[in-house]
Amino acid sequence: MFRNVKLQPPPRERIKDLRGRRLINSTLREAGENNKMTYQATKTPDKVSTGPIIRIVSMHKWFGEFHVLKDINLSVDKGERIVICGPSGSGKSTLIRCINRLEEHQRGKIIVDDIELTNDIKNIEKIRVEVGMVFQHFNLFPHLTILENLTLGPIWVRKLPRSEAEDIAMYFLEKVHIAEQAAKFPGQLSGGQQQRVAIARSLCMKPKVMLFDEPTSALDPEMVKEVLDVMMQLAHEGMTMLVVSHEMGFAKSVAHRVLFMDSGQILEENTPGEFFSNPRHDRSKLFLSQILH
Repeated sequence: MFRNVKLQPPPRERIKDLRGRRLINSTLREAGENNKMTYQATKTPDKVSTGPIIRIVSMHKWFGEFHVLKDINLSVDKGERIVICGPSGSGKSTLIRCINRLEEHQRGKIIVDDIELTNDIKNIEKIRVEVGMVFQHFNLFPHLTILENLTLGPIWVRKLPRSEAEDIAMYFLEKVHIAEQAAKFPGQLSGGQQQRVAIARSLCMKPKVMLFDEPTSALDPEMVKEVLDVMMQLAHEGMTMLVVSHEMGFAKSVAHRVLFMDSGQILEENTPGEFFSNPRHDRSKLFLSQILH
């Protein structure tokens, strides 16, 4: 949709002005007073809100004749943080890609924020606006500046004025500690910096749910921590998160639940404490013995 979009890069003076002015706070206050979108996260560190925001019922997915997801049943409450782990090819990434219809399921139901995912394009668009996704390989537009990457969604989808979209973009670039890079292009940033930009880009849309598909697997070890720190901050602010990851330290400290998948099935579902200290399934035990030692 945005491949051929060409925006006029804001001058560096404009970016400095965006950082220096405190229009963001006044914009957020006015938005809250008018019952419009609010971009500041609510701090609810450990409390999961009542009621599911995602429901998956008896869901199946095939790639041709290959049965990649088998009878998936999952309910995710608002504010809940779930880490999905398992061996390569177990269906983890396909599962979360089905939640925002990047992959189409063939049987069963997926309901996000009371909207069922079907072939109805309008419903798909509604869900994609509310569900942010961070990919393994960033997926930033290389020909656009960092600021332009962040303002595309709010301008084109949320229909916000450019000045408001830029204020919001700078707010979230500050939040992920990378505002000084706003005038640069993605190729001028490190992998860890690009992934933080990708997180900020999703947050600019004020999503209700964040999906992370192995967000640190393509990074150098020294860059992993800076991305995990941002994700941990989001977690403690109450964001609903589904994270495909083998970062077991992150799962132990942040997740409410850990799901273990293999061969397209959820074989085990437990709290981090129980999953790591007393795994029930033999396949889980084998996986943990290989990844933790």
